[in-house]
Amino acid sequence: MREDLLAQLDEWHEEDKFEEIVDAIMEIPAEDRDDVLISHLGRAMNNLERYEEAIEQFLTIAEEGKEDPLWHYRMGLAHYYLDQYDDALREFEIADQLDPEDEDTLEFLDSIRSKMAEEQEPLEDSDAEPIAQPIVMPVPDLDTNIDLVNFWDDSEQAAEQYVSDPPTEDLIASVEEELVFKLPAFYIQMMKLHNGGIPQNKSFPIGGTASGAQEHIMISGILGIGREKQHSLCGDSGSRFVIEHGGYPEVGVVICDCPSESAVVMLDYRSSGNDGEPEVIYVDKESNYQITRLAPNFEAFIRGLVNEEMYDIEQ
Repeated sequence: MREDLLAQLDEWHEEDKFEEIVDAIMEIPAEDRDDVLISHLGRAMNNLERYEEAIEQFLTIAEEGKEDPLWHYRMGLAHYYLDQYDDALREFEIADQLDPEDEDTLEFLDSIRSKMAEEQEPLEDSDAEPIAQPIVMPVPDLDTNIDLVNFWDDSEQAAEQYVSDPPTEDLIASVEEELVFKLPAFYIQMMKLHNGGIPQNKSFPIGGTASGAQEHIMISGILGIGREKQHSLCGDSGSRFVIEHGGYPEVGVVICDCPSESAVVMLDYRSSGNDGEPEVIYVDKESNYQITRLAPNFEAFIRGLVNEEMYDIEQ
């Protein structure tokens, strides 16, 4: 039966019958879909230009795909057509490392680098407010995908204050409507797997001191999608509450709280618009609401988190 199904999926792919592929696989319960079926599903969604859904599917088999150049190629393709060039570049570079000289991969790499070079041209914006520009530390060059199984610190505190059930599509839509901002696709997928919580790694490098010591910011937890838990996007200590009561700038969504009650990490939509891919910033109330850019998008921020033990002075 399984071999017949796989043969049928390949036949439909050759005939460009991508909807039939999606419908057939979606009829199979999610728990019964293995990495082969999910690969077929994600490929078909890419061909149907349902790129965000394709990424969501591929992320569920990230562990199986980390050494597979085709998995990285398909992830890169989805990010490319979503204009997420940083993410696309990372995936295609890994695909090239795993399968050197693949012509399609090299073509995408050339195209991405050309587009990113164009975006580097300075933009004139005389009305832009001054933003603190630290010595930016590079996000670690990861050649594997995020281990979402071991990403979280599932303590009692996290369960009580942060973690909610996986969000439904209706809940996501209602939260986005309340916040007036579209949440990043990568964040939504993370929350579908683990809705809010305290990560194992809570530090993010932001620069260096005059003495050469590395500086960083700390987060306490990541707000989940919902209203039930205190530390969720629309909870009692959620984004709107923190912005309104803390006087933080109306630039987007508070996504992480911090050990310091005078600082937050936010999704900043000023450059992207309310429906675009926001940057991630750190806002320090005690420093006259100074804004520090952390990452170009939420996924880069998550990938840049490191363990606070790295900053143990005694070490």
